[in-house]
Amino acid sequence: MEQEFVSMQVVNPQAAGVDVGSRSHWVAVGQSEKDVREYGVFNQDLFALADWLKEKDVKTVAMESTGTYWQNLYAVLISKGLHVVLCNGKFTKNIKGKKTDIKDCQWIQKLHTLGLLTSSFLPDGKTEELRTYCRQRANLLHLAASTSKKMQKNLRLLNLRLDVVVKDICGLTGLLIIRAICDGETDPEKLASFRHGNCRKSEEEIAKALQTNGRKDYLFALQQELDTYDHLQNKIDECDKEIDKMLNEIIQSDDNKRQHFIDAKPHKRVNKNTPKDIDLNLKSYQMFEGTDLLAIEGMSYSTVLALMSEVGLEGIRKFKTAKHFASWLRLAPNNKVSGGKVLSSKVPKGSNRLKIALRNAANAIGNLKDSTPLRDFFHRISFRKGRVSAISATARKLAVIIWNMVVKGVPYINPEGYLFLDQKRKLGLVKRIKKQIDKFGLTNADLGLEIEPI
Repeated sequence: MEQEFVSMQVVNPQAAGVDVGSRSHWVAVGQSEKDVREYGVFNQDLFALADWLKEKDVKTVAMESTGTYWQNLYAVLISKGLHVVLCNGKFTKNIKGKKTDIKDCQWIQKLHTLGLLTSSFLPDGKTEELRTYCRQRANLLHLAASTSKKMQKNLRLLNLRLDVVVKDICGLTGLLIIRAICDGETDPEKLASFRHGNCRKSEEEIAKALQTNGRKDYLFALQQELDTYDHLQNKIDECDKEIDKMLNEIIQSDDNKRQHFIDAKPHKRVNKNTPKDIDLNLKSYQMFEGTDLLAIEGMSYSTVLALMSEVGLEGIRKFKTAKHFASWLRLAPNNKVSGGKVLSSKVPKGSNRLKIALRNAANAIGNLKDSTPLRDFFHRISFRKGRVSAISATARKLAVIIWNMVVKGVPYINPEGYLFLDQKRKLGLVKRIKKQIDKFGLTNADLGLEIEPI
């Protein structure tokens, strides 16, 4: 029999492959030994690597997204005018056999030459800077939450059961009492007098929970954690200022963004972890050039901030369809079919911060008391497949709605909008009042009410 050869089309004839490492980078411009070189990770080494690629007349380079080691090399190659393809490491896995750095970079170069590698998503430069500030802020919030738990532990060891009578020990009442305790106050009645007017428990109930055992070691640890908590809050405030500065810089540099204006949404709940002194309702409306994402029920300020910092307007437009966007978020089922049968249709593993934000928004939609289209969809899926599946399905629907709003300019219309929901709540309150009036035989004049007929 004559020997047959399977030829593959060369898509990128002037391609190179880089095996990114922590101490050195291996570069291949061909499949022979003389076409492979090793470079260091210092700045001068990165520029030498780029100059060698220019000498070899390389037009495009492929590399793996290994940790954070690729970022400086990526920036240098882009500055030299090279087209860089940053791909996921699972797409460059070599065939079974001996593994070396030389073989890895040559394998990456071969795959890229044949056009078998696809680039990962990368946001634009301004969005990447905003993402850095937002991620740093999220890390500080996580540390502050850990510090809050340690304060609660030390209070419990001091036999100060503040967590029983106060919902949040880092709220207005909780922090005032903790600061007084750290200042040496031990009188339960005096501590209970710091109660805020919105606290549900009375001063007598709070005083019963604040009878300390006087351990000095636990008091010292509590003081340390309080200082750490205050320090983290100051750092969070500094991050808020940088985020506000970055948002203003992006908006003011674009005429299509700064011309938009929208009224405030008083019905949207402002969480205590929401950035302070930043009108995210207006900023998001301007960032997405007149798209009101907060019109979607369940969307919070933190969710919109995650959307602006993780992908941004231009990032969403990079996805051709809403399905591509949902698939990148790992919210679409990964169907595996063989022999005409569906072997698996599970959502692939993996997560990012935007996916977590959308899942939190979906969970909030499931907790809504009033009937809305998204809330009804959540409960239908939850009844059939459980709450976990309902959260994923609703998060995927949110991603599709957001893509259509941003890319196609389709406004989100809720037939039972917030104003209608407010009217329903008022109507239910009036009905309950009238029922109580009829039950006890009272009149409107007795209660000083003026209730219009329904």
